Parts: sequence; C-alpha cells; structure tokens
Amino acid sequence: MFHAGTTIGPTGHLLTAGGRVVAVTATAPDLKAAVAHAYTAMSSVKFAQMHFRKDIAYRAFRPSASNSGSTQTTGLTYAAAGVDIDAGNSMVQQIKPFVKRTRRPGADGEIGGFGGLFDLKATGMKDPILVAGIDGIGTKLKIAQAIKKYDTIGMVPNIPHLNAHLPLHCSPSLQCTNLWTGIDLVAMNVNDVLVQGAEPLFFLDYYACGKLNVPDAVSFVKGVAEGCVQSGCALLGGETAEMPSLYSGNDFDGAGAAIGAVERSNMIPRNDIKNGDVLLGLASSGCHSNGFSLVRKTLEYAGVGFSDVAPWDETTTVGESLLVPTKIYVKGFLAAHRKGLIKAASHITGGGFVENVPRMLPAGLCAEIDAKTWKVPKVFSWLGNAGNIATKELAKTFNMGIGMVVIVSREEKESAMEVFRSNGEEVYEIGTLVPRKEGMEGCIVHDSDIWRA
Repeated sequence: MFHAGTTIGPTGHLLTAGGRVVAVTATAPDLKAAVAHAYTAMSSVKFAQMHFRKDIAYRAFRPSASNSGSTQTTGLTYAAAGVDIDAGNSMVQQIKPFVKRTRRPGADGEIGGFGGLFDLKATGMKDPILVAGIDGIGTKLKIAQAIKKYDTIGMVPNIPHLNAHLPLHCSPSLQCTNLWTGIDLVAMNVNDVLVQGAEPLFFLDYYACGKLNVPDAVSFVKGVAEGCVQSGCALLGGETAEMPSLYSGNDFDGAGAAIGAVERSNMIPRNDIKNGDVLLGLASSGCHSNGFSLVRKTLEYAGVGFSDVAPWDETTTVGESLLVPTKIYVKGFLAAHRKGLIKAASHITGGGFVENVPRMLPAGLCAEIDAKTWKVPKVFSWLGNAGNIATKELAKTFNMGIGMVVIVSREEKESAMEVFRSNGEEVYEIGTLVPRKEGMEGCIVHDSDIWRA
C-alpha cells in the first residue's frame, strides 16, 4: 500500500494534496486473484468521504469466446438492448404513403424532418387563433390487445352493420384493431379543438411499445392517417418509442395532439348564449374512448369475455362492438359553424353530460336535457343493468349515445339540424337552457331512468 497524493500538514497530520491519495498493489498466480487481493486490502482503509474505483481490470474480464466459452465476440448494440433502429426505419418507409394522403393546404404530407412545418397563411385566415388539444386512447387499448391475442393475425372479422364506421380504403371483411385505435386517437383530439370553433390543421402522434412490431405499428399509423383524412388535417409528424423496460409483451400506448385555428371573430362559445336556446345532440358511434375502465370492470363482474357474443347485439362479439372508432364530427360541425349557427359546443368525453356540458355555459344558465329525446344504444343499458350502475353514474361517465352537444338559437334550430343531417349526422333536439338558480347543477338530465329499462 503506497501513499500517492498526500502531504504532511503544518500540524503534522497527513493531508490530501489532491487526486488519488492511496494506491494498493497485490500479487497472485493470476489476474483475478490479484485483483481480489487488492480489493481485500482496500477494505481495511477507512476515512471520511473516501471512494475508490470498482472496475479495475474489467476489460480483461469481459466475456469472450476464448476465456469464457461465450459466443459473444463483439460489443453490445442498441438492438441487443431491445431497440431495433432498422425496424423503426422500415416502419417510417411503410407509413409514408398513408401520411401522404393527409396533405392539405399548408402541409405537403412529407415526413422525415426534425420538425413538421405548416404554413398558416395557406389557410386564408386573416386573424387566426391557434387551438391545441392533446389526448390518448385510454384503456380501450386493453380490448384491442386482448382481441389480437384471440386472433393470431390481429384482425377483426366482418361486421356488416358497422361497415359505415370503417375506413374507406380498407377491405370491409378484414379490419385491424390497431387501425381502429388510430382513428380513435385522432377523433378524441380533433373533436376537442372543434368545440372552440377551430378547423383542425395538423396532427402529431406518439406510439410507444416494448417491442416494435412493424405491421402493428404501421396499422396504427394507417388509422391515424385515416382519421386525419376524415378530419381534413395533415399528419405532420410523430414519434415511435421502443422501450422494453417500460412495456411488456405486446403492450403499447398511443397519444396525440391536434392543432387547429379559428378566426378571432368566430371563436366559440359566443357571448350571446341565453335562456331558451336549444341543445342539439349529435349521435355517437358507441362508447367512443371513454369509461372503458368501468366497461371492463362491468364485463368482469358479469363474467363476459371480449370474444363472447355481445349481450346487447347478437350479430357481433363484445370486443368487436366496443372497438368501433370514435365518431369524428368535423365535416358537419364546420359546415354549421361557418353558417354562424353554433353558439357553443361540448365534446361528451370522460365526465359525460354532467361534467362536460356545463363547461360551455355562461354563469347563470343551466342545461336541462330530456333523456327520452334520443334512442340510447343498447350497450349502455346493458352496462347499467349488468353492473348495477346508478343512472347518475352513467350520466357522468358515458356519452349515452350523444357524442357532442351544441347550442343554437331556437329560431335557427331547424336550419342547424338540416345542415348536420345533410352532412351525414344523426341529430336530435335534446334540451334547452334555463336560468340557473342558487344550488342548481350546471346540467340536469330528466327521465334518465329509461337508460336502465
């Protein structure tokens, strides 16, 4: 044992002069034994804040075919750690045609740069306000993943009565569950920016997984691109993250962000919302992408599996019915908004009517909704009965068949309904605005007991 960077101080004490202060040397018949002896000697040295290297001779001990019987003769790689860059590059090449379909004025549909570019002037807006929304798909993904496990090729069979909800460029007899969830992701975001009066301009997606399965990931982005086409927005870019330490097996997650713009003078909610205005409800395509933790808990409670025939619809399975994508309302909504017919709007997501409708109301007004004014999809009645879910809980969890609520003046009600119908929307007059008295909730749903009938 040798002193290294030490010196004797003025008081006669041994002090450090900087750097290493002790060196330990040991000998033995072989290198490993010598290193072991050196570390044993080192263990007898103790002083405040001491530290020492623990990697002496590590290069000599690295596994090799000659000294350990191992077949590893090269250094570690990113792929060996679980991240396949080549697979990621292959995915990017395969999704380019789908991304190209989303080009629109302001964006050319090309990907590959560090950041996506959008020319706001190309919209023709004179005084635009940007509107941004970010969201995910939620635990609806668990059903998509479960269905994939039941069917080794990861496809959903033909469901004739649901074909209207499926992307036009796909074979109606063979649908990817990942493609459906990609549409869901876009829908949840563009519908959010829509209720501010904004036209969706571009979208960014994020796909995270433990092991990148290129066909699955491509299918997902294909769905995102389809949702963008339906919404009229460009898929401007995205991120694919392969993280084996965070996700296991075939698990994956998706998130995205939509950016839209609206002329400052056309922003909603407007300031002329008043007592007597009418509430219109736009029909949903099912559960959309909210409340699925309660959906799955109810199925578990009732002993019903995703591959079972749906108790609410004998023509399909539970999983197939629940995976129908969220309705995208862009076309009809913008047509009505550009005619000046919409005063305010609410996207009915998590929180249902009770939490979402009041968000568009000014102080002093309450939304009264009549549950008898539209046909509630059978899936909601079944969930309510099978899980013994109180109607109040249903009202603050699910959309109950209405995916978006808009406020229009009573005088323009018929005109607004005609615009929505001409753009393929199923629309209902579901309620009205009334004065909100002290202690009243912002949204009251009457006759909701029929939801459990």
